[in-house]
Amino acid sequence: MDAEPTQERTQPVAVDGEDVPQGPEDVPQGPPAPGTGRRKRRWIRRTALALALLFLFPLLTAEVALRVNYTGDTADGTYTRGKDAIWLGHAWIDGRKDDQDVKNLARRLRGTGIRDLYVHSGPLEHDGTLPSSDYPRARWLIAAVHRELPGVRVQAWLGDVLATESPDGMRLERAATRAAVVRSTREILAAGFEGAHFDLEPLHSGDHDYLDLLDDLHRVTRDHDALLSVAAHQIDPLPAFHSVWGALAGHPKWWSQAYFGQVARRVDQIAVMSYDTMQPLQSLYGGYVAQQTSLALEVTPPSTDLLMGLPFYHENRFGHWNHAETVPAAVRGVRLGLSRTDADRARFGVALYVDFAATADDWSAYRKDWVNH
Repeated sequence: MDAEPTQERTQPVAVDGEDVPQGPEDVPQGPPAPGTGRRKRRWIRRTALALALLFLFPLLTAEVALRVNYTGDTADGTYTRGKDAIWLGHAWIDGRKDDQDVKNLARRLRGTGIRDLYVHSGPLEHDGTLPSSDYPRARWLIAAVHRELPGVRVQAWLGDVLATESPDGMRLERAATRAAVVRSTREILAAGFEGAHFDLEPLHSGDHDYLDLLDDLHRVTRDHDALLSVAAHQIDPLPAFHSVWGALAGHPKWWSQAYFGQVARRVDQIAVMSYDTMQPLQSLYGGYVAQQTSLALEVTPPSTDLLMGLPFYHENRFGHWNHAETVPAAVRGVRLGLSRTDADRARFGVALYVDFAATADDWSAYRKDWVNH
């Protein structure tokens, strides 16, 4: 049982011959001074305004910097190197597509820079397993692509939701789960896929279990003479921004540049998901992509293919504005970042997300601005 509250009472102290009351019981009570309430409200408003400006000023400064980043000229030769990729939906391996669809796809891709197809072949179960029934037409598709598009590689696109921000999902901290992912990868490569492409989200910056998994997976892909590729989160647009955003929103979203480099050194390809950026204007989105391209180039080793994602889909929701995140803005941003950072880099490309949502205008912009520029 708690003790009863007590209050210490002090005695009056003589100052210049007069007793000065000390302690709350001795302070004379009376009405507040005129204007006290108004002054308090003004102080609260000004404090709130100061705190808002303290938070918004860096963001506003960053947005202005992105607009400036979208200006300038692109260097000669900053277009496709023949190392582009596209994400394809599950319909390609579950029986909904046929030979004619592959012929149509081949006509679409001929003359572009697309070398890799990331074909959705999952998702993985939360325990890391992958039933073979999830990819029943894999061998047919791989053979058909090789017939119609010689030199184009077919990779298995595997992913799952991680239990990083909710109780449900895959838990990479469990060694048994990581081991199951490795076994699933070995099995799907045995089905004929020429690579394994992983998209695990939301993956927080600094996750060492993910790095351990990549080390194990790379040993498997090398044994099969196959590729290991990953879809990567964006890089902090401001220093330690993932930590700040994580504290405010509970969803860090970004990776530190150092962590991005750690991932890039463990894979053959890394594709930045450079969309869903919350940018409201094409110029800001393009400037953001230019910044992301430069940040990624700075830490991706020359031995790893770096691909920047292009938004081949159309939605309006928080985080993605269809009128802002356009293919022309993204391609210009990619070319600007490449021009300023490493214009001659050979192992570089773009990745198109996603085939079933793409429009004729998306394909036209990709060809005009990136392939045939």
